[in-house]
Amino acid sequence: MATAERAAASPRFVAVGAGRVGRGIAIAFAWAGHRIAVVDLKRRSAGEWTALRDDARAEIDASLRSLAELGAVERARIDAIAARVELVDAAGAPAALAAAELVFEGVPERIDAKREAFAQLGAECSADAILTSTTSSILVTELAAHVPRPERFLNMHWLNPAYVIPVVELSTHPGTSAAALATTKTLLESIGKVPIVCGPTPGYIVPRLQALVMNEAARMVEEGAATAEEIDKATRFGLGLRFAALGVVEFIDVGGVDILHHASREMAASVAANELGLKTGSGFYDYAGRDLVAYRRDVLARTLAMVQRAGLWRGAADETLV
Repeated sequence: MATAERAAASPRFVAVGAGRVGRGIAIAFAWAGHRIAVVDLKRRSAGEWTALRDDARAEIDASLRSLAELGAVERARIDAIAARVELVDAAGAPAALAAAELVFEGVPERIDAKREAFAQLGAECSADAILTSTTSSILVTELAAHVPRPERFLNMHWLNPAYVIPVVELSTHPGTSAAALATTKTLLESIGKVPIVCGPTPGYIVPRLQALVMNEAARMVEEGAATAEEIDKATRFGLGLRFAALGVVEFIDVGGVDILHHASREMAASVAANELGLKTGSGFYDYAGRDLVAYRRDVLARTLAMVQRAGLWRGAADETLV
């Protein structure tokens, strides 16, 4: 097949790196009906490639079977979904990359490996392709220096499992174009994801917040404040349910900045300015002109929905217990 014909037949989306991240992203796109190529850039022997390909295919199939066992998809549809994922070796990489609109780099977390990967992507991808890195540890500003067209580059952090968790964190650098960001967000939303944008900050948003929670949980266990089991119950059925329905910053405003300010020096300025949240009409959010009764009802509805989905809601008792 000629190069142009192969490029025309190739998927619009490419995950570079056949590891767990690439496989998860592939399932997310295949689940949404898209064909996607998982490309391995490393030159391997025939035996090595066969082993990697078979392992990737087995993991993708196992993940889909698990979703079927949970009732998320009919078993009869698994093969069709899995067939949308194309596994491509180094020899086939140029054709796959040439046709890609959006590329997810997922090679090992070493700057030299990233540099080599982006040199190849810059040479083989089209000029209008959007390149992203799924790194969880290297800042987008550091990687941008190694990307040929940095205006079409950003970091993209998926939360595991990538095919289940809706949030995808997009970290931009000062040179990222508004058009590239908008296109990326639209593509993610089209497959059911919730893109969240942040600047070049260590840990993005979710990992940075959860690191604080995990460190404090470990500290409480060490101090003997509570057992690991009790802390996990408190997290799953208290903290987790609450913040699934109500954002962290939103919670500050709802609870009252004046009540919660002792938890952080950052809240002191808001207290001094009398920006205490709902009670004064402004806090981290501006509530001017907002129907606060309706808003509080919405907060309650979100919280109740999460409790119901967790199977923890019990209706009112019919009898008065002695």
